[in-house]
Amino acid sequence: MWLHVPYAVAPYLPEEVPVRLPRRPATTLGALVTALALALTAAGCGGDGGGGGAITLTITQNAISGGKNAKGADWIENWVIPRFEAARRAAGQNVRVRFQPNGVEDEVYKTKIALDLKSGRGADVIDVDGIWIGEFAQAGYLRPLREVAGAAVDSWEGWKQIPPAVQGLGIFEGRKYALPVGTDGRVLYYNKELFARAGLTSRWRPRSWREVIDAARALKRLPGVTPIQINAGTAMGEATTMQGVLPLLAGTGTEIYSGGKWTGGGRALRDVLGLYREIYSGGLGDPRIQQEAQGRDKSFLEFAEGRIGILAEGDYLWRSVVDPAVGVNPMKDRDRVVGYALIPAARPGAGLRGQDFVSMSGGSARVLNPRSKHPALAWELLSFMHSAEAVTAELGGEARVTARTDVNDKVLGRDPMLSFVADEALPVTAYRPPLAVYPEVSAALQEATAAIVSGRSPEEAAAAYHRRLTELVGASAITPA
Repeated sequence: MWLHVPYAVAPYLPEEVPVRLPRRPATTLGALVTALALALTAAGCGGDGGGGGAITLTITQNAISGGKNAKGADWIENWVIPRFEAARRAAGQNVRVRFQPNGVEDEVYKTKIALDLKSGRGADVIDVDGIWIGEFAQAGYLRPLREVAGAAVDSWEGWKQIPPAVQGLGIFEGRKYALPVGTDGRVLYYNKELFARAGLTSRWRPRSWREVIDAARALKRLPGVTPIQINAGTAMGEATTMQGVLPLLAGTGTEIYSGGKWTGGGRALRDVLGLYREIYSGGLGDPRIQQEAQGRDKSFLEFAEGRIGILAEGDYLWRSVVDPAVGVNPMKDRDRVVGYALIPAARPGAGLRGQDFVSMSGGSARVLNPRSKHPALAWELLSFMHSAEAVTAELGGEARVTARTDVNDKVLGRDPMLSFVADEALPVTAYRPPLAVYPEVSAALQEATAAIVSGRSPEEAAAAYHRRLTELVGASAITPA
């Protein structure tokens, strides 16, 4: 079984990181819910109560003051609740909001939420990892927002502030199930000093895979420099999939899952693996890093030390790894030395939706409990939590990419890189399929890239992936090659 760490739980991670858990006799969501049904106590949906005829609404998140994700818990308790209650009083409504905190392992939180939803109980507003949404929807635990709360959902002012691509975090099978909380984006970082030494422009803006390879070959002339690092192999885990395979696949105009079908080992994947082979068999990347347990951390260090020329990563690298003040591998000259560019499609216009550039994003979202006793009011609470004022308050002065364009314009103005992600990467981004089988599909993709690093051909690696995918989802659920 796999566990996903939500963005809201680990906001400084570059993507939700699947953690492989020990195998158990029952690993499906439904089996876990059934097994824990007698062990967990589920709080009821908001209802009438609390004295004075007040209506009670509830919010839950895997956060607790003084503990896990404390900032999020404090924001709900000290900002959201008093302001929402005051706004309802001004509108003539007696509403009380209660926060149900959690400070548990994310596997336990996910299972508890599933149990609550299955039993028709739980909080009115629920924070979830975006990658759980499809799984919960298919299990019948969630319904689209409009089905729960009515036409008010469609008229919410916030939709026009969330780019359509970012709205995709809360969309499953074409329907809106959730409001995105926060997100991120993938780009190509490059070292401007190394580029200058290799005779390359410091304002690099590659428009095709070929231009990326050409730059890497120029960098290869520099002694002691690894030209390019694109995560590969199983040791990198989900970082291989999110920083490497999926953006490249998007660059061929293909998503790993679309229209109810999974992408098999056909032309698109072979092209992606062919690029991996050109990098790692052509001396442009270091295959050893891909096989080391701490290889990704090593790639961060080498980039910070000026020993990697091009690195495919998320905005996490900028704000948490090479940040001059708080970074794990701080670069005092980061703002002068580190450049960044969008990930190009294989060739202009070949990307998803006919785009010239692509990205991938992760994040958490908030949903409505379909059994809420006050669905319209629950929507008022949810949309209030995603208003520009509330999102700004949630940041607490921190510069971080949010789902709202207006907030990003306000809080990211002093950080050109994060503004670049918000303005340029998010409009062309895509998300992983929120399905229970995805982590195993991701593992199969990682194995395919590991095969390339080990010297196998793209055709062999793609065929092995296709066989594994067939075992996972069945031949009928795979797009013909």
